[in-house]
Amino acid sequence: MSSFEKLGINQSIIKALNLMGYEQPTKVQSEVIPVFKEGQDILVKSQTGSGKTAAFGIPLVDMVEWEERAPQGLVLAPTRELALQIQAEIFNLGRFKRMKVEAVFGRSSFEQQEKMLKQRTHIVVATPGRLLDHVKRGTIDLSKIKYLVIDEADEMLDMGFVEQIEAVIKALPNKHQTALFSATMPDRIKELVDRYLTVPKMIEVSSANQVQKRIEQVYYNVLEDDKLQLLLDVIVVENPDTSIIFCNTRDAVEEVVDALEQLGAKPEMLHGGMEQRDRTKTINEFKQGYFRYLVATDVAARGLDVTDVTLVVNFDLPDKVENYTHRIGRTARFENSGRALVFVNQFDERRFSAIRESYSDIQQFMAPKEELVISQMSSFSAKQNRQPELKALKELVFKDEIMKLHINAGKKTKMRAGDVVGAICNIDGLSGDDIGVISLLDVSTFVEILNGKGDKVLKELQSMPIKGRMRRVNKANESQYEKEMTNRNK
Repeated sequence: MSSFEKLGINQSIIKALNLMGYEQPTKVQSEVIPVFKEGQDILVKSQTGSGKTAAFGIPLVDMVEWEERAPQGLVLAPTRELALQIQAEIFNLGRFKRMKVEAVFGRSSFEQQEKMLKQRTHIVVATPGRLLDHVKRGTIDLSKIKYLVIDEADEMLDMGFVEQIEAVIKALPNKHQTALFSATMPDRIKELVDRYLTVPKMIEVSSANQVQKRIEQVYYNVLEDDKLQLLLDVIVVENPDTSIIFCNTRDAVEEVVDALEQLGAKPEMLHGGMEQRDRTKTINEFKQGYFRYLVATDVAARGLDVTDVTLVVNFDLPDKVENYTHRIGRTARFENSGRALVFVNQFDERRFSAIRESYSDIQQFMAPKEELVISQMSSFSAKQNRQPELKALKELVFKDEIMKLHINAGKKTKMRAGDVVGAICNIDGLSGDDIGVISLLDVSTFVEILNGKGDKVLKELQSMPIKGRMRRVNKANESQYEKEMTNRNK
């Protein structure tokens, strides 16, 4: 019996966990899952990279009832990027339980979100503002919500979301379970807990899991005008396999990208001025290893889950210690080790003093000498000319068990989920248990076939009508599905 099975987890979730490579629960998962399943409110203090998304995602998927059409679980997140990441994680955890998980966030099509929410939806992951828009317009049904998760609560309060969070809570049924997750516990979090959580169980991950125990932190004193040259020298000497370089402004991001390109690197940028579909594409390509250097503003500091970022560089010093914590937390994910560099200019004394109070073991390094940089240049150039080793997205681990099919018909042609289910269940040896999540879009339908029966269904549907007509049915590749889903979020 696996450690997850000892936590009383449904076998369909255990199957997904095994495919996703979850062998043993992390400390936060071991402590949160049993309490969550008991129905108690929870207050969790946990650093980034501790596995907390699965800590609430596993019991959510386990406890939600498939038969209910209205959402039963609600997760609040501060940013679009984090909402999408949480949605993907929970969706994968619930693949074999056929969980439908929708992400709701701003700067994307309200009308498309409304259409998806009209379909059976089990769990909604949302940013507070866009969720309230749906509540005010009556386009989301929160009357069946049993479980509320507030993730990255300290960040949401910093971003001014406290009134919106309170408005969301007031829109929920009086009887629901709440789990609040935060990396820090300022007084404002405690006030929120006192008002809206009922005798919560406090869970705090031990210091053994804190990022400062797993990350070698280094700072350089440098004049502002010399920072860019220092960055290039350090990058050549460090020569990381993967790195995130954080800047405070979009202009700084573009300046750093230009300089790295002149050095011979192939960086990509990520900032709030980009279209959502471009941001999502950049994040996915970075996760897969298509490029080594991501230059970003704090839009990427929280929620960017890349398992093997070897180096984080704070080109600009963040305004708050909490932001520094979340930046450097992009390395050393899930008990790995990593390095984090900080550039401290002549104007940063006050902000850096606050960081040093929290991270006393941060070491000062001197700028690398020119001779060292020159000696390392050939090795750096050779790595830039090599294709990085590509990594599969988590979704691809399900490819042997689950086949996603594309049907060339959707809501505009009056296709319904029941039409698809009816056709598939007419195939010998197939039942509703073999049908996973169905996503109905305007002119396309995507359906997941479980239990290794995808090839059989694909073959039979070539000569079997769906809703009285022959439809073009093919195996959906991930890029096709991502394109369709991205288009719906425009």
